[in-house]
Amino acid sequence: IAPLWIRMFDANAIVVDAREHLLGRLASVVAKELLLGQHVAVVRCEGLVVSGSMTRNRTKYAYFKQKRTATNPKKGPIHYRAPSRMFWRTVRGMLPHKTARGAAALQRLKGFEGIPA
Repeated sequence: IAPLWIRMFDANAIVVDAREHLLGRLASVVAKELLLGQHVAVVRCEGLVVSGSMTRNRTKYAYFKQKRTATNPKKGPIHYRAPSRMFWRTVRGMLPHKTARGAAALQRLKGFEGIPA
């Protein structure tokens, strides 16, 4: 029996190796494919590259992690640490995820750290 994530896709599913790709460039291509109706699985998300200096990116992410709701921080914004969820959130920002079309497109995206067996 094939793994669950393969069974969820049709025969035309796209599997992308994210290693050494720029985060935003890959996310924009994936977002367009999702809007066109393709199922996309992105593997090895831990190998994605963010351009710019490491110090600047760490500072920007630390500032982003400080943002929260004043009344109840559990309500959000949620700051994902896993590379696949960071990629998912980047793609979500490029989709109209509050519409039915965008939400359906986001459902067609799967992200993985490493390569699933």
